[in-house]
Amino acid sequence: MIVTGSYGRCGTALIDHLDGDERYEFTYLNRSDRPPEHPYGDYETVVADVTDRVALVDAFDGQDAVVHLTGVPAVDASWTDALEANIVGTYNALEAARTTDVDSFVFASTNHVMGGYEAELAPEVYRPGHGIALTHDDPTRPDSYYGVSKSFGEDIGRYYIENESSPERFYALRICSVRHAEYDQPYGDAERGVDEGTHERGSEAYERTVARMKAMWHSRRDFAHLVECCLRDDDVDFGVFNGVSDNDRRWFSLENARSRLGYSPEDNGEEWTAPPDRDSSAP
Repeated sequence: MIVTGSYGRCGTALIDHLDGDERYEFTYLNRSDRPPEHPYGDYETVVADVTDRVALVDAFDGQDAVVHLTGVPAVDASWTDALEANIVGTYNALEAARTTDVDSFVFASTNHVMGGYEAELAPEVYRPGHGIALTHDDPTRPDSYYGVSKSFGEDIGRYYIENESSPERFYALRICSVRHAEYDQPYGDAERGVDEGTHERGSEAYERTVARMKAMWHSRRDFAHLVECCLRDDDVDFGVFNGVSDNDRRWFSLENARSRLGYSPEDNGEEWTAPPDRDSSAP
Protein backbone atom coordinates (compact mmCIF):
# COMPACT_ATOMS: atom_id res chain seq x y z
CA MET A 1 0.00 0.00 0.00
CA ILE A 2 1.12 3.54 -0.67
CA VAL A 3 1.01 6.58 1.63
CA THR A 4 1.01 10.07 0.13
CA GLY A 5 2.30 12.98 2.18
CA SER A 6 4.37 10.54 4.19
CA TYR A 7 6.43 12.90 6.33
CA GLY A 8 3.80 15.16 7.81
CA ARG A 9 2.21 14.76 11.24
CA CYS A 10 -0.14 11.98 10.16
CA GLY A 11 2.26 10.17 7.85
CA THR A 12 4.99 9.94 10.46
CA ALA A 13 2.43 8.63 12.96
CA LEU A 14 1.82 5.72 10.58
CA ILE A 15 5.54 5.16 10.20
CA ASP A 16 6.07 5.22 13.96
CA HIS A 17 3.25 2.81 14.75
CA LEU A 18 2.71 0.57 11.71
CA ASP A 19 5.97 0.42 9.75
CA GLY A 20 7.65 -2.92 10.30
CA ASP A 21 4.38 -4.76 10.90
CA GLU A 22 4.70 -7.84 8.72
CA ARG A 23 1.04 -7.56 7.69
CA TYR A 24 1.76 -4.38 5.74
CA GLU A 25 4.22 -3.35 3.08
CA PHE A 26 4.26 0.43 2.82
CA THR A 27 5.50 2.60 -0.01
CA TYR A 28 6.09 6.22 0.98
CA LEU A 29 5.33 8.98 -1.51
CA ASN A 30 6.23 12.59 -0.87
CA ARG A 31 6.86 15.62 -3.04
CA SER A 32 10.42 15.77 -1.67
CA ASP A 33 12.86 13.28 -0.16
CA ARG A 34 14.48 13.54 3.25
CA PRO A 35 18.26 13.76 3.75
CA PRO A 36 19.94 10.82 5.55
CA GLU A 37 20.37 12.83 8.76
CA HIS A 38 16.63 13.54 8.97
CA PRO A 39 14.69 11.48 11.59
CA TYR A 40 12.84 9.81 8.70
CA GLY A 41 15.75 9.87 6.29
CA ASP A 42 16.17 6.07 6.29
CA TYR A 43 12.91 5.45 4.45
CA GLU A 44 12.91 4.99 0.70
CA THR A 45 10.74 7.64 -0.89
CA VAL A 46 8.87 7.86 -4.17
CA VAL A 47 9.19 11.55 -5.05
CA ALA A 48 6.08 12.85 -6.83
CA ASP A 49 3.66 15.75 -6.64
CA VAL A 50 -0.08 15.08 -6.50
CA THR A 51 -0.63 17.66 -9.21
CA ASP A 52 1.20 15.24 -11.57
CA ARG A 53 -1.36 12.54 -12.37
CA VAL A 54 1.02 10.55 -14.59
CA ALA A 55 3.51 10.28 -11.75
CA LEU A 56 0.77 9.08 -9.41
CA VAL A 57 -0.33 6.40 -11.85
CA ASP A 58 3.24 5.12 -11.99
CA ALA A 59 3.52 5.17 -8.20
CA PHE A 60 0.13 3.50 -7.55
CA ASP A 61 0.68 0.67 -10.03
CA GLY A 62 0.63 -2.65 -8.17
CA GLN A 63 -0.69 -1.16 -4.90
CA ASP A 64 -3.84 -2.50 -3.25
CA ALA A 65 -4.53 0.53 -1.03
CA VAL A 66 -3.85 4.26 -0.94
CA VAL A 67 -3.66 6.32 2.24
CA HIS A 68 -4.00 9.83 0.85
CA LEU A 69 -2.62 12.27 3.42
CA THR A 70 -0.95 14.87 1.25
CA GLY A 71 -2.35 18.36 0.75
CA VAL A 72 -2.30 21.86 2.18
CA PRO A 73 -3.41 21.47 5.84
CA ALA A 74 -3.68 25.17 6.74
CA VAL A 75 -7.03 26.65 7.75
CA ASP A 76 -5.85 29.99 6.33
CA ALA A 77 -4.89 28.46 2.96
CA SER A 78 -5.82 30.57 -0.04
CA TRP A 79 -8.33 29.33 -2.58
CA THR A 80 -5.54 28.80 -5.11
CA ASP A 81 -3.48 26.66 -2.71
CA ALA A 82 -6.49 24.61 -1.62
CA LEU A 83 -7.57 24.16 -5.24
CA GLU A 84 -4.26 22.83 -6.52
CA ALA A 85 -3.15 20.61 -3.65
CA ASN A 86 -6.42 19.45 -2.14
CA ILE A 87 -9.01 19.49 -4.92
CA VAL A 88 -6.98 18.79 -8.04
CA GLY A 89 -4.58 16.61 -6.03
CA THR A 90 -7.36 14.44 -4.62
CA TYR A 91 -8.98 14.09 -8.04
CA ASN A 92 -5.61 13.03 -9.48
CA ALA A 93 -5.11 10.50 -6.70
CA LEU A 94 -8.56 8.98 -7.25
CA GLU A 95 -8.02 8.88 -11.01
CA ALA A 96 -4.70 7.14 -10.46
CA ALA A 97 -6.41 4.68 -8.10
CA ARG A 98 -9.10 4.00 -10.71
CA THR A 99 -6.54 3.54 -13.47
CA THR A 100 -4.44 1.10 -11.43
CA ASP A 101 -7.39 -0.82 -9.86
CA VAL A 102 -6.63 0.09 -6.26
CA ASP A 103 -9.04 -1.61 -3.84
CA SER A 104 -9.12 0.78 -0.86
CA PHE A 105 -8.71 4.55 -0.60
CA VAL A 106 -8.25 6.13 2.84
CA PHE A 107 -8.73 9.88 2.62
CA ALA A 108 -7.46 12.42 5.15
CA SER A 109 -10.44 14.71 5.57
CA THR A 110 -10.61 17.15 8.48
CA ASN A 111 -12.71 18.36 11.38
CA HIS A 112 -12.82 21.70 9.53
CA VAL A 113 -15.47 20.20 7.25
CA MET A 114 -17.62 20.70 10.36
CA GLY A 115 -15.79 23.75 11.68
CA GLY A 116 -18.83 26.01 11.57
CA TYR A 117 -20.23 24.20 14.59
CA GLU A 118 -17.13 24.97 16.64
CA ALA A 119 -17.17 28.61 15.51
CA GLU A 120 -20.77 28.89 16.73
CA LEU A 121 -20.42 26.98 20.00
CA ALA A 122 -16.92 27.87 21.27
CA PRO A 123 -15.75 28.23 23.99
CA GLU A 124 -18.61 26.40 25.72
CA VAL A 125 -17.94 23.31 23.57
CA TYR A 126 -14.40 23.12 25.01
CA ARG A 127 -15.76 22.42 28.49
CA PRO A 128 -16.94 19.07 29.89
CA GLY A 129 -20.64 18.30 29.80
CA HIS A 130 -21.54 20.29 26.67
CA GLY A 131 -23.66 17.42 25.28
CA ILE A 132 -22.66 17.90 21.61
CA ALA A 133 -21.87 14.82 19.50
CA LEU A 134 -21.49 15.50 15.77
CA THR A 135 -22.03 12.48 13.54
CA HIS A 136 -21.42 11.67 9.89
CA ASP A 137 -25.10 12.39 9.24
CA ASP A 138 -24.98 16.03 10.40
CA PRO A 139 -24.83 18.69 7.65
CA THR A 140 -21.33 19.83 6.76
CA ARG A 141 -20.35 23.37 7.76
CA PRO A 142 -16.86 24.14 6.40
CA ASP A 143 -15.06 27.00 8.11
CA SER A 144 -12.46 27.77 5.42
CA TYR A 145 -11.34 27.05 1.88
CA TYR A 146 -9.38 24.21 3.47
CA GLY A 147 -12.58 22.77 4.93
CA VAL A 148 -14.37 23.24 1.61
CA SER A 149 -11.59 21.41 -0.25
CA LYS A 150 -11.82 18.44 2.11
CA SER A 151 -15.61 18.37 1.84
CA PHE A 152 -15.07 18.13 -1.92
CA GLY A 153 -12.73 15.19 -1.32
CA GLU A 154 -15.44 13.34 0.57
CA ASP A 155 -17.98 14.02 -2.17
CA ILE A 156 -15.76 12.99 -5.06
CA GLY A 157 -14.86 9.85 -3.13
CA ARG A 158 -18.52 8.93 -3.01
CA TYR A 159 -18.81 9.69 -6.72
CA TYR A 160 -16.01 7.23 -7.54
CA ILE A 161 -17.51 4.52 -5.33
CA GLU A 162 -20.91 4.85 -6.98
CA ASN A 163 -19.80 5.40 -10.57
CA GLU A 164 -16.40 3.77 -11.13
CA SER A 165 -15.05 0.26 -10.72
CA SER A 166 -12.10 1.38 -8.57
CA PRO A 167 -11.50 2.05 -5.81
CA GLU A 168 -13.93 -0.39 -4.23
CA ARG A 169 -13.83 1.17 -0.76
CA PHE A 170 -13.45 4.80 0.36
CA TYR A 171 -12.88 5.93 3.94
CA ALA A 172 -13.07 9.65 4.76
CA LEU A 173 -11.43 10.37 8.11
CA ARG A 174 -12.40 13.70 9.67
CA ILE A 175 -9.16 14.05 11.56
CA CYS A 176 -9.18 16.29 14.61
CA SER A 177 -5.77 17.22 16.13
CA VAL A 178 -2.83 14.93 15.34
CA ARG A 179 0.51 16.44 16.35
CA HIS A 180 4.20 15.66 15.89
CA ALA A 181 5.63 13.32 18.51
CA GLU A 182 7.14 16.16 20.56
CA TYR A 183 3.70 17.62 21.24
CA ASP A 184 1.60 14.45 21.17
CA GLN A 185 -0.50 15.15 24.27
CA PRO A 186 -3.40 17.47 25.12
CA TYR A 187 -1.04 20.14 26.48
CA GLY A 188 0.99 19.99 23.28
CA ASP A 189 -0.43 23.02 21.45
CA ALA A 190 -0.27 25.16 24.59
CA GLU A 191 3.32 24.10 25.31
CA ARG A 192 4.29 24.81 21.71
CA GLY A 193 2.87 28.31 22.18
CA VAL A 194 5.12 28.72 25.23
CA ASP A 195 8.12 27.45 23.25
CA GLU A 196 7.35 29.88 20.42
CA GLY A 197 6.71 32.79 22.76
CA THR A 198 3.09 33.43 21.79
CA HIS A 199 1.76 33.07 25.33
CA GLU A 200 2.85 32.17 28.87
CA ARG A 201 2.16 28.98 30.75
CA GLY A 202 -0.95 29.42 32.90
CA SER A 203 -2.28 32.37 30.90
CA GLU A 204 -5.87 32.56 29.64
CA ALA A 205 -4.69 31.73 26.12
CA TYR A 206 -2.75 28.74 27.44
CA GLU A 207 -5.71 27.36 29.40
CA ARG A 208 -8.13 27.85 26.49
CA THR A 209 -5.74 26.00 24.18
CA VAL A 210 -5.52 23.11 26.64
CA ALA A 211 -9.30 22.97 26.99
CA ARG A 212 -9.72 22.72 23.22
CA MET A 213 -7.05 20.06 22.84
CA LYS A 214 -8.53 17.94 25.62
CA ALA A 215 -11.55 17.68 23.32
CA MET A 216 -9.79 17.49 19.94
CA TRP A 217 -6.63 15.47 20.61
CA HIS A 218 -6.14 12.50 18.30
CA SER A 219 -3.08 10.73 19.63
CA ARG A 220 -0.62 9.39 17.11
CA ARG A 221 -1.21 5.79 18.15
CA ASP A 222 -5.00 6.21 17.98
CA PHE A 223 -4.70 7.78 14.52
CA ALA A 224 -2.54 4.90 13.30
CA HIS A 225 -5.04 2.45 14.78
CA LEU A 226 -7.93 4.14 12.94
CA VAL A 227 -6.09 3.90 9.62
CA GLU A 228 -5.26 0.27 10.36
CA CYS A 229 -8.97 -0.39 10.99
CA CYS A 230 -9.65 0.91 7.46
CA LEU A 231 -6.88 -1.16 5.91
CA ARG A 232 -8.17 -4.34 7.55
CA ASP A 233 -11.83 -3.69 6.70
CA ASP A 234 -13.56 -5.35 3.75
CA ASP A 235 -17.19 -4.41 4.45
CA VAL A 236 -17.43 -0.64 4.01
CA ASP A 237 -17.93 0.69 0.50
CA PHE A 238 -18.13 4.36 1.49
CA GLY A 239 -17.94 5.82 4.97
CA VAL A 240 -17.20 9.03 6.86
CA PHE A 241 -15.53 8.51 10.23
CA ASN A 242 -14.51 10.98 12.91
CA GLY A 243 -10.84 10.84 13.83
CA VAL A 244 -10.34 11.66 17.50
CA SER A 245 -9.22 9.93 20.67
CA ASP A 246 -11.75 8.86 23.30
CA ASN A 247 -11.74 12.25 25.00
CA ASP A 248 -14.49 12.88 27.55
CA ARG A 249 -15.19 16.37 26.21
CA ARG A 250 -14.95 15.62 22.47
CA TRP A 251 -17.81 16.90 20.34
CA PHE A 252 -17.25 14.43 17.49
CA SER A 253 -19.07 11.13 17.91
CA LEU A 254 -17.12 7.87 17.63
CA GLU A 255 -20.17 5.65 17.24
CA ASN A 256 -19.79 5.16 13.48
CA ALA A 257 -16.08 4.35 13.67
CA ARG A 258 -16.61 1.96 16.56
CA SER A 259 -19.54 0.08 15.03
CA ARG A 260 -18.41 -0.11 11.40
CA LEU A 261 -14.63 -0.31 11.74
CA GLY A 262 -14.02 -1.65 15.24
CA TYR A 263 -12.11 1.51 16.21
CA SER A 264 -11.06 1.29 19.86
CA PRO A 265 -8.93 4.30 20.87
CA GLU A 266 -6.68 4.06 23.91
CA ASP A 267 -6.20 7.71 24.84
CA ASN A 268 -8.37 10.27 26.63
CA GLY A 269 -7.29 13.89 27.05
CA GLU A 270 -9.06 14.12 30.41
CA GLU A 271 -6.52 11.73 31.94
CA TRP A 272 -3.86 14.46 31.67
CA THR A 273 -3.63 17.12 34.38
CA ALA A 274 -0.37 18.78 33.30
CA PRO A 275 2.34 18.50 30.63
CA PRO A 276 4.33 15.24 31.00
CA ASP A 277 7.53 16.96 32.07
CA ARG A 278 5.83 18.82 34.93
CA ASP A 279 3.54 16.26 36.54
CA SER A 280 4.41 12.65 37.20
CA SER A 281 0.68 11.84 37.18
CA ALA A 282 0.48 12.49 33.44
CA PRO A 283 0.41 9.27 31.35
